[in-house]
Amino acid sequence: MKTSDFYFDLPEELIAQVPIKDRSSSKLMVLDRESGEIEHKIFKDVINYLNPGDCLVLNNTRVIPARLIGEKLDTGGKIEFLLLKRTEEDTWQALVKPGKRAKVGAKFSFGNGKLIGEVVGLAEEGSRIIKFYYEGIFEEVLDELGNMPLPPYITERLEERERYQTVYSKHNGSAAAPTAGLHFTQELLSEIKAKGVDIAFVTLHVGLGTFRPVKVEDVLNHEMHSEFYMVDKEAADKINKAKANGKKVICVGTTSCRTVESASSEDGVVQESSGWTNIFIYPGYKFKVVDRLITNFHLPESTLIMLVSALCGKDKTLNAYNVAVEEKYRFFSFGDAMIIK
Repeated sequence: MKTSDFYFDLPEELIAQVPIKDRSSSKLMVLDRESGEIEHKIFKDVINYLNPGDCLVLNNTRVIPARLIGEKLDTGGKIEFLLLKRTEEDTWQALVKPGKRAKVGAKFSFGNGKLIGEVVGLAEEGSRIIKFYYEGIFEEVLDELGNMPLPPYITERLEERERYQTVYSKHNGSAAAPTAGLHFTQELLSEIKAKGVDIAFVTLHVGLGTFRPVKVEDVLNHEMHSEFYMVDKEAADKINKAKANGKKVICVGTTSCRTVESASSEDGVVQESSGWTNIFIYPGYKFKVVDRLITNFHLPESTLIMLVSALCGKDKTLNAYNVAVEEKYRFFSFGDAMIIK
């Protein structure tokens, strides 16, 4: 299986640069994974594809302002940190630009010394292990000094930080938003609940590995970065109840999908669990739990389009993406959505 098998031609003007005003007014493509039939709807119509007793699974991670701009203490040279994941109490793995300034022992200042970062080690693919020094509470310091880590294909400035958070975000820790969830409003979630659909919250702190380009031609040689996930007893019970009653489990986003599949036993029972997952889902994968998926439109040749292809087949997926291009759907983080049923 080649990475190039998952290529499609995407005009640059279809990459959404800003979120639309009303979260639930995005376009919604409805893709039947058996027939390949496609319908065009508005996102709030998603409720029509959810039935009483079904379980809707949402990732309640919260994006931290993980991009820090500062300077090297001894030379004043500019530096940029992108925090990927916490490894110990005040120690983080981070991408650093320019990397040549970030040798072990180098120290950097952010916010005129409010936060000091010292490189204490090297990690995979050129990332660094950073030890931070500060007064007070780290999250509050980061909230004051950090910027939202928008993906590189978004070049417009984000006016409101909360538009890169889901309305149900709760647990701090992501370097990127679980973007399929950005379409939901509290009103829509209330309507879904009132219809008799169970809502289960799981947590997966999204690392940049989710969006890292696949640099090998043979898909099987690609390695995912590990990300922390958590499924509590309440969520596991709701998902298992839906499965036991013959109802559908609908995951919102590839991160929720990967969490549920990671927390499942081989016989499809979701366990209360937490830990690190590097699950890589591509065509040939047999889903143990997930029946349907709500997701955005992803980058060509990415692990995300491979996951979608695993659920409904590569040919149907690429056909749907080509239709999305023809119909001028908006792509990526602030773009439109699809439901695979």
